Amino acid sequence: MHKILFVCHGNICRSPMAEFVMKDLVHQNKLGDQYLIDFAAATNDAVGHAMDMRAKRELEKQGVPYGEHIARKMVRDDYQKYDYLICMDEENFMDMNQITGGDPDHKEYKLLYFADDYGDIDDPWYTNDFDAAFRQIKKACAALLTYIQSKK
Repeated sequence: MHKILFVCHGNICRSPMAEFVMKDLVHQNKLGDQYLIDFAAATNDAVGHAMDMRAKRELEKQGVPYGEHIARKMVRDDYQKYDYLICMDEENFMDMNQITGGDPDHKEYKLLYFADDYGDIDDPWYTNDFDAAFRQIKKACAALLTYIQSKK
């Protein structure tokens, strides 16, 4: 089983969008039984909150099904539980690495890495550009799925 944890600042916009996009891609490829996909925040800012309504609207607009989502903070034990810890930007990467205490097994990545882009997915909570964030997330999640499936 491939275990993926998506991480963003507050776990209410980008990481839930990535979670549901990846679940949809896995489902479309009939690989659902091979993946565990989860989400977490790099900070305490929105712990306990539901997914941002604008993120829900973007998923609906793009035809991506989603379910209940309550933000939680990433914990040190997540490093052992997941094969891939995937964040959205450089700040998340530093926060994630601080939480895990380092990355000796090289499990931590920025999502766009898989799309051959070393940039960040800007936080749409601040930019209000959920469409741009969705496009980047979808492209990178498709590349991540290809990457994982090629490692079999």
